[in-house]
Amino acid sequence: MPDNSYPQLHFIWGGIFTDASFSTLEAGTEESYGPFHDVRTAERTWNEKARRNIDIANHRLFVITVPRPGGVRAG
Repeated sequence: MPDNSYPQLHFIWGGIFTDASFSTLEAGTEESYGPFHDVRTAERTWNEKARRNIDIANHRLFVITVPRPGGVRAG
């Protein structure tokens, strides 16, 4: 039986974008982290990673939340 104690998973994704529209990543700059089981941990990691590249104007990271495979929280 799967562990459904965390109904959502959180990932961090991003990198350096080609321009300020933030629609296309520069090749080789992609970043992804996770999964994280709670949004607090994901946001703390996002903050730490984003601050390391704060001087790069086109660097962006996003927290993405998705439903956990296997259904909703038991209980």
